[in-house]
Amino acid sequence: MNYVLFGMQGSGKGTQSKFLAEKFGLALFETGAALRGLASSGSELGNKVKDIIESGNLVSTEVVMEIIADFLHHLPEGQGVLFDGIPRSVEQQKNFDALMEKEGMDFTGVLIELTEEEALRRLTTRRICKDCKSVFPAFYEADECKHCGGQLITRKDDTPEAIRVRLDTFLEKTVPVIEEYTSRGKMIVVNGEQSIEAVTEEMISKLS
Repeated sequence: MNYVLFGMQGSGKGTQSKFLAEKFGLALFETGAALRGLASSGSELGNKVKDIIESGNLVSTEVVMEIIADFLHHLPEGQGVLFDGIPRSVEQQKNFDALMEKEGMDFTGVLIELTEEEALRRLTTRRICKDCKSVFPAFYEADECKHCGGQLITRKDDTPEAIRVRLDTFLEKTVPVIEEYTSRGKMIVVNGEQSIEAVTEEMISKLS
């Protein structure tokens, strides 16, 4: 099976995607990582992405779909995929649906549900490892990353004003995608206002 993971900023989506991919043996497509990986690959598509990024332009929906298709075509036959960070808008959703249909891949959405208030609280109190970029919640008391020993810092764009912009973008652009998949009966909802472990347990239970 293939899954598309949704969650407001602060929902722990990035953390949970890695747990899910490992648990169910899924290939993880994370949009940002895929872009960075391709840009440094030296391939024809990679050079195309690198030129777009270095020129300061946003990667278009068409190019993102090209990147997903390239990713899928390098997978073993029958390999399940977990998509994280795509589709983020109705325009992307229509193109994504068309690509999935062309590839003969059915999928289910998984939403880690979170209130705006909780998202704001988490994002304004979290810290990030300067080196490996792991994210740590407010209750993590140490000043060093437990994974690599790097220094924990607060992101420069984790100000209330900047966070508000990111949340508004999610509400305006991505929520209509979630609503569309929900109306089609293609969405599993998980309570994101639990501990990391409890969210993981609920997701595994519902996906199993």
